[in-house]
Amino acid sequence: MAKFLDTTGISYHLETIIKNSTKRLVLISPFLKINDRIKDLLEDKDRLKIDIRVVYGKNELKPEESNWLNSKNSIRTSFCKNLHAKCYLNSNEALVTSMNLYEFSQNNNNEMGIYVKKDEDESLYNDIHEEANRLIRISEEVKISIEMIKEPTNTEISEELVVLDGESGHCIRCDESIELNPLAPYCKECYRTWNKYQDEEYLEEFCHICGKDHDSSMLKPTCYSCYKKNKNVLEFNL
Repeated sequence: MAKFLDTTGISYHLETIIKNSTKRLVLISPFLKINDRIKDLLEDKDRLKIDIRVVYGKNELKPEESNWLNSKNSIRTSFCKNLHAKCYLNSNEALVTSMNLYEFSQNNNNEMGIYVKKDEDESLYNDIHEEANRLIRISEEVKISIEMIKEPTNTEISEELVVLDGESGHCIRCDESIELNPLAPYCKECYRTWNKYQDEEYLEEFCHICGKDHDSSMLKPTCYSCYKKNKNVLEFNL
């Protein structure tokens, strides 16, 4: 059952949602001015390699905040044009609210919000989760930085694209050679078996790109190194 929250309750549950995230965390807020308390919580999740997606509509980061965000390996940022929604969720909880991430809103405004737990209202949680994923899909992923963009060297370019030369990947369950596509990381036979249960987080044995032993899944079919090298040239699950 959904729970109504005032300003104090929203701040509390926002922290709780971040703290309780064990696999994935989504933060949707037009303003990306992050206060120190939220930074501390996100830094802890970054160390644990939690998949963090941040969707924003207006960039008000100061230079030091931009560099802080750019230094976090597990945080992926996306720009969504005309974004006005504020929504924060992990795999089990969701918060839809009027509160932005930036500090002024938390300290001075009168806010309202609705908090939902998946095990208490799965239908409502799934609706919020699907809309959050839609916003991510229509957003443009960016790497925020105030640093000057340098031209990649020939070595960096070859390292980035070397895995794409043969356009072949690996089935994450049996390691059979298949078409390189992180959205379809199984061979036909293994996909038929996976499709019976469709558990996107079920752990498999191989990285889809390099084929090395790795705890992969339909949701995360590659090792982090392969994902980092190819996230700008291949499409991955959100």
